[in-house]
Amino acid sequence: MEYVYYLANASLTLRVVQYLHATNRLPVDFMTVIHQIDGWLVRVKMSQPLDAQQDGDFRAFMNELGISHEPGIRVQMALWGLATGQSPVDVMHRYQVAIVSHGSPDRSEIEEFRQQFVQGLGYCPETLA
Repeated sequence: MEYVYYLANASLTLRVVQYLHATNRLPVDFMTVIHQIDGWLVRVKMSQPLDAQQDGDFRAFMNELGISHEPGIRVQMALWGLATGQSPVDVMHRYQVAIVSHGSPDRSEIEEFRQQFVQGLGYCPETLA
């Protein structure tokens, strides 16, 4: 079972990580975070199906933060590559996507990406707020 959502900025993405850490009852297999020019793509893959209540609660939470998303073929292929064990660096080069994090939900990787990106630009774009 997986959930793919489009979120507007880094703060919302960090809220997903925080929620997953606070909700230990969800069987999270891995989380993938991809930064795009206009927002963030978050994929949360569960190791087993959720019951109806858990599924509804998680979807409600995610729908408050963003919108369910069907990525384009290039991003789908990148997500598939990561899920099959290809290294994030190889996937980034092959499909030209900015993979911020893949694996256990990790707040530090997202914050580090945001900090380095803003430092390089000299200002903070809305998607990194």
